[in-house]
Amino acid sequence: MAPINVLMVGTGEYTTGFVGGGMSGSDKKVGVVGLTLFDLRRRGKVGKLSMVGTSGSKFPAIREHLHKNISSVYNNLDVSFTSFPSDNTTRDPDAYLSAIDALSPGDAITIFTPDTTHYPIALYAIRRGIHVLITKPATKLLSHHQHLLAESRAHNVFVFIEHHKRFDPAYSDAKAKAKDLGDFNYFYSYMSQPKFQLETFKAWAGKDSDISYYLNSHHVDICESMVPGYRPVKVTANGSRGTAEALGCVKGTEDTISLLVNWQKKGEPDKVATGVYTASWTAPQKAGVHSNQYFHCKNRESTESQHNKNKLTLYVDMAANGEIRIDQAKRGYDVAADSAGQIMWYNPFYMKYAPDEEGNFNGQTGYGYISFEKFIDSVTAFNEGRVTLDQLDQRGLPTIKNTIGTTAILEAGRRSLDESRTVEIIEKEGVWELR
Repeated sequence: MAPINVLMVGTGEYTTGFVGGGMSGSDKKVGVVGLTLFDLRRRGKVGKLSMVGTSGSKFPAIREHLHKNISSVYNNLDVSFTSFPSDNTTRDPDAYLSAIDALSPGDAITIFTPDTTHYPIALYAIRRGIHVLITKPATKLLSHHQHLLAESRAHNVFVFIEHHKRFDPAYSDAKAKAKDLGDFNYFYSYMSQPKFQLETFKAWAGKDSDISYYLNSHHVDICESMVPGYRPVKVTANGSRGTAEALGCVKGTEDTISLLVNWQKKGEPDKVATGVYTASWTAPQKAGVHSNQYFHCKNRESTESQHNKNKLTLYVDMAANGEIRIDQAKRGYDVAADSAGQIMWYNPFYMKYAPDEEGNFNGQTGYGYISFEKFIDSVTAFNEGRVTLDQLDQRGLPTIKNTIGTTAILEAGRRSLDESRTVEIIEKEGVWELR
């Protein structure tokens, strides 16, 4: 069977590294999606590539950026793609429709667009037999998430949520070890990014979505995947304001959001646990890392695991019969350059941008890359009849079915903030609702 064709929906930072007319100032200077798919095409895993945005007039500059910073760096790696809309189109928010129509059933799309657009784009693709990868959060609304699940089953397509932290080697190893460390008791996470990201996201920050959907989605998903024997039952959220508004965001934009989540053991309702998930996009501009993250998960018996991405500390406390500590606050890797004016801590475990000895891209072991390759391999196996949708769910991948709880928590958090109350999460026979 020929390799699948892939359409990239969204042309911003995560896809191309091109923001505001030039290279992104974040740790994704040449993007993730485009570079990964260009390399997967070099390796024969994908076929034709295309890209769609709302402004075709950006594509000449994007092509120049990709040629200069990818093709010229990685042995003339082919960065060609078909673009939608045309280069002389200033704005067409519906360009994704014709771009998806150009695909064939069994092909795939990646969606890296503002949160409110995930649902309509994914639904249109699913109904045309196209497999879908969606950036986190899958959708803003629980009802939309469940509808996409139903439609994916009706049209027999695979939908994958790009929760790349599941493939971080430290996180995945800690998850495996946590299985034997006792009942879930407590989980605390924190993740932040510097204030300049508000410039990147100013078009939607505080208007169409919030920092909890954007960053808390990482660790809510990690927690949900680590404790499959528990389900979330209620959420209370709190937020701080002031800094984002002063930087030009709309009134009411939260700087930091914390979610307090009550978890209950399935089949043993007397066993309960607490999760606290905090996210912020007002960290110092020169913190030296792009993402400051950590989590602490404690089980009723008591073990510990600590992990840091960039300045990330993962701390898991799981049981009395063992202890795990992974200290990667700065990954043991710092670079001091006069041009930066400070020490910088990098994360090559996410995306490794250095070429190999032959000059080719050499980041295939990064968990950012692995996440996309897992999706492509799953789609290929499904198209060839080697695996079913149910079997893909059973593998523990972040599928549309395996991530419902995360969407329920995130929407419940938003409702809690808007309505100043605790929101209950009800799940019965696979159907979820908020009250």
